[in-house]
Amino acid sequence: QVQLVETGGGSAQAGDSLTLSCVASGGRFKDLGLAWFRQAPGAEREFVSAINWSGLSILYGDSVKGRFTISRDDDKNTVYLQMNSLKPEDTAVYYCAGRGWGILLSAGEYPYWGQGTQVTVSS
Repeated sequence: QVQLVETGGGSAQAGDSLTLSCVASGGRFKDLGLAWFRQAPGAEREFVSAINWSGLSILYGDSVKGRFTISRDDDKNTVYLQMNSLKPEDTAVYYCAGRGWGILLSAGEYPYWGQGTQVTVSS
């Protein structure tokens, strides 16, 4: 059973940077497509970014393009989300998600999920 654990969340001020990490266990990390989603209170779960098994296919949501960077390190079984130029609108619980092959935009296509890490951005 694949397990995902997110770390790196916390409080930041607008314009600051944070880096989230997601460590996977219980499966073959190199075969996983991985993604980040976020959900603010009262809002729908939003696609943030995804990276495929090779690291060569990457997607970003429109709201984070140019500010966030996703990467993966297969030796460490870890996927990262570097968040720059943070805005108060980025405040949400950030979730790491995985699936067996490929990357997709819909949360329903990802069977493996972490418990989330809170990111709070103030002005």
